[in-house]
Amino acid sequence: MAGKIVADQIEHSTAGSLDTSYVVNGSAKAWNSFNGSTIAFIKSLNGSSLVDAGTGEYDVNITNAMDSTSYSILASAGLNAVHNASDTLGYPNTATQYSVAHWENNGKQDIAYLSGQINGDLA
Repeated sequence: MAGKIVADQIEHSTAGSLDTSYVVNGSAKAWNSFNGSTIAFIKSLNGSSLVDAGTGEYDVNITNAMDSTSYSILASAGLNAVHNASDTLGYPNTATQYSVAHWENNGKQDIAYLSGQINGDLA
């Protein structure tokens, strides 16, 4: 059975109510955890494929496009590892792709566990 629910507020019996615009605007539009060594999703929401873009660089393609390239990305890397001067950045490429790059010790490095999350508006 398919249908549509139209509501301006969601109300919980004891926790109060929330305007639905917070749910729409405050929810991640995509999130992905993936293995940078095997180039495979571990888990994903709105992720369609991964591309090995070079040492320490990964492109994540998303299924449903964002409305522009003005979306926010939070990216992180590491799993039970000690990093010396490491940094992981995410940045938008297109409305359907973002990139993640991981540096350690002044050079790009592949790493087994990475994740990314997109916040913004879907097209």
